[in-house]
Amino acid sequence: MDFISVSEFAGRHGISERTARNYCSQGKIDGAFLTGKVWNIPANAELPRKGKAKVSPLLTRLRQEREARLKGGIYHRTQIELTYSSNHIEGSRLTREQTRYIFETNTLGITTENTRIDDIMETVNHFRCIDYIIEHAMDRITEHHIKHLHLMLKANTSDSQKDWFAVGEYKRLPNEVGGEETVLPEDVSKHMKALLAEYNAVRQVSLSDVLDFHVRFERIHPFQDGNGRIGRLLMFWQCLQASIVPFIITEDLRLFYYRGIQNWGRVDGFLTDTCLTAQDNYKAALDYFAIKY
Repeated sequence: MDFISVSEFAGRHGISERTARNYCSQGKIDGAFLTGKVWNIPANAELPRKGKAKVSPLLTRLRQEREARLKGGIYHRTQIELTYSSNHIEGSRLTREQTRYIFETNTLGITTENTRIDDIMETVNHFRCIDYIIEHAMDRITEHHIKHLHLMLKANTSDSQKDWFAVGEYKRLPNEVGGEETVLPEDVSKHMKALLAEYNAVRQVSLSDVLDFHVRFERIHPFQDGNGRIGRLLMFWQCLQASIVPFIITEDLRLFYYRGIQNWGRVDGFLTDTCLTAQDNYKAALDYFAIKY
C-alpha cells in the first residue's frame, strides 16, 4: 500500500494540515500511523464523514446497475447520452449509435475514414469518468478529484503525448473561450481553491449553486482543453451529491447553453431555463424507469 504525508492529504481534500493531523490523532483516518512524529496516511484514504450522507434513489440505482452490468437501464442510458452529447458539443464526429456500440461491446463497430482515434479514446475515457463519479459521488469535491477526471478523460489521446499540454494538471499556456480571456495559468490554482472553498461551504446546495459553480469554472478554464466536458461531468456529480435531478445538455440545447453561460450574472434565467428543460428530459427517463426523485 502507498502512503502520503499530512501535507499531501490536506492538499488533496482542501483542508488545513492541522485538521488532517487531528483526524489522524483521533483515529478518524483508517490505516494512518505514526513513524516517530510523522503521520503516514494511506494514499486512498478519504475524509471522515460527518454523519451518514443521504444517498438518492437515483444514485443507488446507478450503483446497482453498474455493479450488475445491467443493460437497458438508467445507468446504460446515462452513460450513452451524457457521453455522446458532451463529446458532440466539443466536436466529436462519433454518432450516438457508434457511442452506444462502443459502450455495449467495447469494440469500434463501423468506422469511416473520418473517424478520429481521439474521438474513440475520449468516448471510452468519458465512460470511465462517469463510473468514477458514481463511485465517489458522496465525496467532497476537491482539486485532486477534478485533476483526476481530466487525467482520465485525456489518457492515451494525442494531447497526452504533448509535454506542454499537462494532462491531469492545470494549464501552462493562456487560453480563451468564445473569444473571451480566461484566468492566467499562474492564477488558476488560487481561483480554483477559492471556488471550491466557497462551494463546499454551502450547507444546502441548490441548482443555482451548481450552475454558478459551472459558469465560474468555465470562466477560469483551468485546463488546456477538456474544460467543457469536465465542467459538465462536475455538474452531474454535484447533482447526484445534492439529490438534484441531473440534466444532459443535448445538441438542441447547445446554443441556449452557451448563451446562458455568457449572460450568467446579468440574466441568470437563460442558463437556468435551459438546464430546467434538460432536467425535464431526464425526469422523463426517471419516470420510465420508476425511480423516485
